[in-house]
Amino acid sequence: MDFLDQLNASQRDAVTYTEGASLIVAGAGSGKTRVLTYRIAYLLQQGVPANRIMALTFTNKAAREMKERIQKLVGEEARYLMMGTFHSTCTRLIRPYADILGYTRDFSIYDTTDSKSVIKAICKEQGLDEKIYKPAAVLSRISMAKNSGIGPRDYGLNQQLLREDREMRMYDLSTVYSLYEARLKAANAMDFDDLLINMLRLMEISPEVKQKYQQQFQYILVDEYQDTNYIQFKLVERLAAPQNNICVVGDDAQSIYSFRGADIRNILNFRQVYPQAKLFKLEQNYRSTQNIVNAANALIHKNQHQIEKTVFSEKEEGQPLSLQPYMDDRTEALGVATKIQRMRHKGYDSFAVLYRTNAQSRVIEGELRKLNIPYRIYGGTSFYQRKEIKDALGYLRLAVNARDNEALLRIVGFPGRGIGDTTMRKVAENAIEHHRCYLDVMRSPDETGLEVGAAVKKKLQTFAQMIDGFHDLSETMDAYAFTEHVLKMSGVMTALSIDRTQEGIDRAQNVQELLNAIREFVEQRANEGIDYTPITDFLSEVSLQTDQDENLADTTERVTLMTVHAAKGLEFPVVFIVGLEENLFPSQFAIKPQEIEEERRLLYVAITRAMEQCHLSFARQRFRNGTFSFNSYSRFLNDIDKRFFEIEKKREPAPSLPRIPSLPRIPSTPTSPKSPISNNHSPLANNHSPILSSEWKPDDRISHRVFGVGTVVRVYRDEVTENDKIEIRFDTQGTKTLLLTHAKLEKISPDFA
Repeated sequence: MDFLDQLNASQRDAVTYTEGASLIVAGAGSGKTRVLTYRIAYLLQQGVPANRIMALTFTNKAAREMKERIQKLVGEEARYLMMGTFHSTCTRLIRPYADILGYTRDFSIYDTTDSKSVIKAICKEQGLDEKIYKPAAVLSRISMAKNSGIGPRDYGLNQQLLREDREMRMYDLSTVYSLYEARLKAANAMDFDDLLINMLRLMEISPEVKQKYQQQFQYILVDEYQDTNYIQFKLVERLAAPQNNICVVGDDAQSIYSFRGADIRNILNFRQVYPQAKLFKLEQNYRSTQNIVNAANALIHKNQHQIEKTVFSEKEEGQPLSLQPYMDDRTEALGVATKIQRMRHKGYDSFAVLYRTNAQSRVIEGELRKLNIPYRIYGGTSFYQRKEIKDALGYLRLAVNARDNEALLRIVGFPGRGIGDTTMRKVAENAIEHHRCYLDVMRSPDETGLEVGAAVKKKLQTFAQMIDGFHDLSETMDAYAFTEHVLKMSGVMTALSIDRTQEGIDRAQNVQELLNAIREFVEQRANEGIDYTPITDFLSEVSLQTDQDENLADTTERVTLMTVHAAKGLEFPVVFIVGLEENLFPSQFAIKPQEIEEERRLLYVAITRAMEQCHLSFARQRFRNGTFSFNSYSRFLNDIDKRFFEIEKKREPAPSLPRIPSLPRIPSTPTSPKSPISNNHSPLANNHSPILSSEWKPDDRISHRVFGVGTVVRVYRDEVTENDKIEIRFDTQGTKTLLLTHAKLEKISPDFA
């Protein structure tokens, strides 16, 4: 058990407590992955068979890395662990019993693109306005309902959901939901949400299957438990019963995905669901300096709903966080780019620029390009989302599942065979009318009375015969040989090789890389003792790729640009967090207290990505929604003790841009009664106390060229932004707060007031 010596006392306790329920609250940078990995390795060393352990993660990458680390600790036995994402695990558990659910074992898995395509077709058939019923928005609503355990029938009876739909003018969304579910079932397909829901259904329908899996998986471990939704919570609860040897690892302070359905209550209420659960706290941060950790603590302690912990670091004290106000978003971007250029000796991979919304990247990209600083946008189009790859996979999907209408629609026109959109519309209408899949109609167009010419019928039948031939081979050839055959005989490789433009060459190389990936997959399975790998296994693996599984194979050093949401789980020596302004961070859509708390957790995640330096900034003025607006700095800056800050007061050159009156400063959320950190030392505290300027005083009468005549109420001195403000009650325009340096006021003599 030498590896236990590599753990601190808290980590060791969490690893070696294996019987019964346990909650491991892992603070940022506290070695969460190591604890989870070592706990599984410890179970294996204690004689627990690998196939009795289930470990659930949120990304394939996390599962892969953990499995590799466990193999290094305990050897080849780790190969037999049931370890993967919720979706991939459910796929493996469902397939042998798919018939119980009314599917065949070769059911397809629809990714987001496929689901949007189905929804778009349904909305078009129903004559719904595509500007209102946008596929992404409709799918989001359906997914939200599914993850809350609400089916189509219950959706139509839920008055709150119907009211929300009416507010968005989507009056027929419940109908679309019903048709969408029916269309998936008819295509022998499940979307990502269905994989989880159908796993629950399977255990409800078949007590035998439920008992089998409960007995098989004696130990269940869940990573990132704070990110689980209602359905995932129920799945884990059901699988862990009745022995409840369940261990969940997570950090409530990093729960930032409520928009995806994540429910922080799952981790906050864990000990209520499992009263005998033992709590472990991992509070030592191995990533960041003391100043960074202390600043993050001061911030997150303002949240009311949390599991109390105090993260600490034994690394060097480090530099204070820097806070830099800028005149506008362009000077902010220039300031960030200039600092990176000054520190480029660290290597561009050392830097990350984090922002709240994707739209903020535009000006940052522009300034980085001007200074010839290379960068990457983390979250670009992934390999398996590229068109040529999805086309190739479409052939494979249709070959194994003839009822996959979405795959057929994607590939029937590539390469061109004289089967156009008009023909396929007729095929689709005919198939719906006769309750058949599209390929059935194409095989036997005369049986269903398809109204197309003889030449077109021949083309449809030729295509169907080709797909049927592929299907027969899919059951006898391994995944690599089968894919090579399909891509050659379908004409895909020939069509790609004809295009000698750079784009065409890239597409051909990408498809070749797909073949390489399948070959590696087959070889890997062979090394695990699996002699035969059908293409369905690879398709399942590909369909379950998640947004976090990015292909960052480019080895060129680059600055990383990304949203804070995308940054979770990553770390960088130097982090810039831009746009710390009200209505941006926190978001203008965060209104309820729980929404503000999640925004605060989001900033906590951003700060704790930094290892050595953390630079915060905000812009007094930002171009948003087609206009420049004056910004108040984020209320969250008031939550951080000024001892951990270094406020930069260097004035930035301001472009000549129009200004509009400022908004009053929004006060910080009141300090939690249980928080040990006082708000008295906020870096921005007292900067807005009314200190009178010698030039202006209350009751002065003034004239403004836009707002007219008014009376001075009071004057503020702002030591952070170095811009004094003046509050004026105008005779006809109400009370406004203006920047003194740009207000262009004229004092009116009492004689003329």
